[in-house]
Amino acid sequence: MVGFLLRAAISALGLWVASQLLDGLHFATPSKLLLAAVLLGIVNAFVRPLAFILTLPITIVTLGLFLLVLNAGMVALVAWVVPGFTVAGFWTAVGAAVIVSIVSWAASGLIGSSGRFEKFPSSR
Repeated sequence: MVGFLLRAAISALGLWVASQLLDGLHFATPSKLLLAAVLLGIVNAFVRPLAFILTLPITIVTLGLFLLVLNAGMVALVAWVVPGFTVAGFWTAVGAAVIVSIVSWAASGLIGSSGRFEKFPSSR
């Protein structure tokens, strides 16, 4: 449960950064941001794997680039479900998916699999 909450907090950070960088991504309130982050985690855990399997041939043909469309679709799905979370269009959803992925990757690298901040070895 702690891991899911940590991932939801990282997703919230990514969505917030995306809303600051992209004009077409808006949250009505901070609670809508948190709700969208939790729902994005649930959608990525349950809906995305099924969508990935169903679109695997397209993903292979496009050498993986279709995954950007798939991730944008997950962000758009969350925006469709959560009132007060709006995404202006397809390219805004793609940009949000890329930004959330980059923030998640960076935060996961700092936190590590144990759920604690990792200490980097000092170079001597």
